[in-house]
Amino acid sequence: MKVLTIKEPFATLIMNEIKHIETRSWKTNYREEIYIQASISKIKKEIYERKELVKLFENLDMHYGNIICKAYLKDCIYMDEDFIKSINHQEYVCGRYEVGRYAWILDNIEIISPIKVKGKLGIWNYNKN
Repeated sequence: MKVLTIKEPFATLIMNEIKHIETRSWKTNYREEIYIQASISKIKKEIYERKELVKLFENLDMHYGNIICKAYLKDCIYMDEDFIKSINHQEYVCGRYEVGRYAWILDNIEIISPIKVKGKLGIWNYNKN
């Protein structure tokens, strides 16, 4: 199964269905089920300066270094000004919305039993052995 590693608190926000759009600087043509893995990297200090964002994750447990859910990667949309204006406030708080970036639309999010695994850049393969 394909995996996308995402830094915390964003992976946990996806797992808890608070965040449904992952924002990236690159596009993908992949449109299938994908595991979401929480990166081992600790939350950066500047994240804690974003008070509205902190309210969304302050009572949630982080899952550093684990695959924590699966989702269906439904679409990848190039962000223009109209798209950015259409994003609801909570989703906007959870991402980096700028013209020229991409919105990866996640659907059918399902929590799974955590799988401890080393993350990688990009979309990568996880094979259960």
